[in-house]
Amino acid sequence: MMLLVYTHKISPRLKYVFKHICTRVLGIDVSFTTKIEAFIAHDNLKMSYTRQPLANEFFIKSHDILFEQGLSDVDIHVHDWEDTKGFFQNGDKSAIPFDIFAASFYLLSRYEEYLPQVRDEFGRFLATESIAFKHNFLHQPVVDIWALKFKKALQNQFPDFNFPKRSYSIKPVIDVPSPYNYRLKGIIRTFGGAIRDLFRFKLRSLYDRFMVLFGLKHDPFDTFKYIINKQKQSKFKFIFFFLIGSYSTYDKGINANKKKFISLIKQVADYSLVGLKASFFAIDNLKTLKKEKLQMETIINTNLKASRQSHSKLNLPESYRNLIDLEIEEDYTMGYINHIGFRAGSCTPFLFYDLDYETQTPLKIHGYHLMDFALLKHKSLLDKKKALHQIINEVKRVNGELVPVFHNYTFSDSNRWKDFKTLFNIILESVNED
Repeated sequence: MMLLVYTHKISPRLKYVFKHICTRVLGIDVSFTTKIEAFIAHDNLKMSYTRQPLANEFFIKSHDILFEQGLSDVDIHVHDWEDTKGFFQNGDKSAIPFDIFAASFYLLSRYEEYLPQVRDEFGRFLATESIAFKHNFLHQPVVDIWALKFKKALQNQFPDFNFPKRSYSIKPVIDVPSPYNYRLKGIIRTFGGAIRDLFRFKLRSLYDRFMVLFGLKHDPFDTFKYIINKQKQSKFKFIFFFLIGSYSTYDKGINANKKKFISLIKQVADYSLVGLKASFFAIDNLKTLKKEKLQMETIINTNLKASRQSHSKLNLPESYRNLIDLEIEEDYTMGYINHIGFRAGSCTPFLFYDLDYETQTPLKIHGYHLMDFALLKHKSLLDKKKALHQIINEVKRVNGELVPVFHNYTFSDSNRWKDFKTLFNIILESVNED
């Protein structure tokens, strides 16, 4: 079963976004024609996407952005639309009052992240700079919501057509910047840490450090047994990202040549997926990234499929081009560390579109929708649960894939992360509810 789209010009942007909405989200094939005869002859699911309707067919009026190249100063006016928002309004002849394809392209391609804007001290794009935050729809996977509204409108026109159903799923990410707080740190770092504890009167930390080093106490960051037990109870695979890059101002991991660290990674890989947490200096340096990739492949003894950037830093399009050059297939960096929501407007994995080269790439982006840190804003457990249920319900509403990011230390007994095991369980159990 296939949807035929008539348009005045078949551009790479048009093909990209129609395939995402029709095939990835709605599960139907789509093809395109610029020939009116072919369109008329097709006696099945069809629509026109152009400036004017041909006759009285299912028609969505097109915005110019899908037929342009490069970046232009796009004028955006966000309006309320039923239970969500929309932009690129397109008049009353159109079956849908907004050009959802152009708007989806704008969000998925991260168009706004190429434009000049204020960044934070790590050079990251800020949630508060985004159109979704400014117009209060960051909390909704609007691309998926629009896709379902499009499906409903199509169904009214073609009532005999049965769309496939998809179901809600989760993809828990376990981020491991350092597997241990005290162990395997080497003599200099251990001594330095002890001196620092002493000068800051952190006697509790000093005591814990030596108890752990003498084997009398469990390292607080070593929560892997707990997480793997959770993995065994879940039918959804977790994905662990281990940092193995060199020690630096930004990354304070563990030397990846240490046998105990290597065996930990191998052990985790027996139960879950393992990816690379690219170090801060590997984000923009292909040589460093390649070295880390090869090192991780030696440890897991298979090709590296997925990566995530240190500190969730992304420089578009360079960061993603480097991953593509190294044939890394999936990325898990697209999200905001302090804000819950949908950075690219979607909870369906999508392919990266390179706006400079105007091509769809093979890199699959799994945006994350929630990082444990974003829940710390809420003081009480009740408020944390409320925020968590809100995002779960948004993803469930469109039967999408929820990607939460938790760290190994989040499951420690520290006061800061007190209720996070409970919150993680809520996510795992969300797939069993109706």
